[in-house]
Amino acid sequence: MTDGTQPSSDPAGPVEPSPDGALPRFDAEYGDGARPFRREPRPPLTRRLLPLVAELRGYRVGWLRGDAIAGLVVGAVAIPQALGYAQIAGVPPVSGLYALTVPVVVFALFTSTRLLAVGPTTTAALLVPAAVSPLADGDSARYVALATVLALMTGAVLVGAGLLRLGWVADYLSAAVLTGFLTGLAVTLIIGQLDELLGLPGTSGNALQQLVEIVTSLTAADGPTVVVMLVTLGLLALGSQFAPRLPTILVVAVLGIVVSWAADLEAAGVAVVGALPSGLPAFAVPTVPLTDLLILVPAAGGIAIVAFSDAILTARGFAGRHNETVNANQELVALGGLNIAAGLFQGFPVGSSGSRTAVAERSGGRTQVSALVLAAFVVVVLLFLTEPIGYLPQSVLGAIIVFAALGLVDRSAWRGLWRGPRAELTIAAVTTVGMLTVGLLPALGLAVLLSVADVARRSAQPHDALLGWSPSAGRFVNVSNHPSARLIPGVVVYRLDDRLFFANSQYFRERVRAAIAAAPYDVHRFVFDAEGVTHLDGSGAEALETLVSQLADDGVTFVVARLKHRTRETFDQFGLVAAIGVDNFFPTVRQAVFVDETPPTA
Repeated sequence: MTDGTQPSSDPAGPVEPSPDGALPRFDAEYGDGARPFRREPRPPLTRRLLPLVAELRGYRVGWLRGDAIAGLVVGAVAIPQALGYAQIAGVPPVSGLYALTVPVVVFALFTSTRLLAVGPTTTAALLVPAAVSPLADGDSARYVALATVLALMTGAVLVGAGLLRLGWVADYLSAAVLTGFLTGLAVTLIIGQLDELLGLPGTSGNALQQLVEIVTSLTAADGPTVVVMLVTLGLLALGSQFAPRLPTILVVAVLGIVVSWAADLEAAGVAVVGALPSGLPAFAVPTVPLTDLLILVPAAGGIAIVAFSDAILTARGFAGRHNETVNANQELVALGGLNIAAGLFQGFPVGSSGSRTAVAERSGGRTQVSALVLAAFVVVVLLFLTEPIGYLPQSVLGAIIVFAALGLVDRSAWRGLWRGPRAELTIAAVTTVGMLTVGLLPALGLAVLLSVADVARRSAQPHDALLGWSPSAGRFVNVSNHPSARLIPGVVVYRLDDRLFFANSQYFRERVRAAIAAAPYDVHRFVFDAEGVTHLDGSGAEALETLVSQLADDGVTFVVARLKHRTRETFDQFGLVAAIGVDNFFPTVRQAVFVDETPPTA
């Protein structure tokens, strides 16, 4: 629309003929059977199912350095995280490393994203004990079997949702939700690393509770650990500022290992990763009683929702920075394959990682080749490098995560929300605060409900306008935006910019009556500019019929302008064409107002 007024498709009525009386000539036309809208051709099946295959065909050699560095750096961060998340999930620590091998490769093959990092996560790990512990009844072997089965079931739910094309659910996660999510994720990640950065005991509860617990324990912070943290953050900041092309994160991680080994930082009280068990995961199909499977179904569904919500928000956030798109249905399949592979290779439910994705981006990663490098790196570590990795200080890893998390906060997006509608700012703020207080899933659920409520509110009170004639523009314009527009005595011109249905039918009638009552003259003709009405239901039709009858009793003729052909068919089905009168439908607003008269000039 132009100036929020009459659309440019009808700027001044019918197309004017050329001086010789002929209509303008056009060089192209739609042929017989041609469609004005055409979908892009579907890519080959292999490319749709395995996007990485197509990506590798167009892979540039120059990208390999960045992808290799990103894979190694993400591996340096993911290995200790995976060990910790496995402990949170209640399974052997080595299971976290297993989840970074074959499952990561499977995800890389199926995902439509170029950079999203996956593996063990806090969110998924926290949900495992609640679902599995009551069934395991203290039996560690049974607990591990149930955890792997839960991963398989979570994967099955995700793949099923992808095949049913339920990825549209992600469309309810708006830009405001995305901005709030990434900010909340960044703050949560930073708070979650403070205990490691300060050498304090582990904290519990939500992010705010953890922060309070850390603040009250600051006097117990370990001096050497704090020094290592500050030096690491300083080096990362300097490298980012003065040597952006240098793989600073990798350099700092390697330097941390060397210094820790040479100075024996562990003896000085600095926590390190510790020795890792060696060996590769074996393929195994866990077996549990059918009754346990049925009990685990709700938990699998909940973890699937959390994993998908987390992944799609993170993926779209990072993809948007590079003008890329994410196929939500393909991501459901990829996440499903990730969890199925985790269940078959002695893992547990896993998902996407915003922090490791940020690390991959900052390290120069370009494609999922970085994930293949990560998996290969973890295999090498499991076989040959468990001892040196064990020297890496936990505070160095925490500093790397904090540095990467800071990049998740999009300040320009928040400024845009501040300048825009307050409803979207509220949704973003609720998402951020909710992640810090009630957790990921409840926060996203509340944010989506607020988004739907905002849509319902705007549908119930849609944008409308009173139109006046602008001699200089030669068309009808919104009088609110053009105070100099001239009203036509005896006529009220009203436009509705939305469908007319049950939610706004009463509002529509009230606005029309209010417009007629506010006119500075007696009204004998009401022109309804209906181009924006794309849908009409029974309630809307009833409101229109009642309004036409009421205006007729008041001596006001109801006429319609610019009604789309398809909507007119709906009008006819409801009997509105007959009720309004066939002669009271006009192709333009100007014809509906002036009929055979001449519009006023300046």
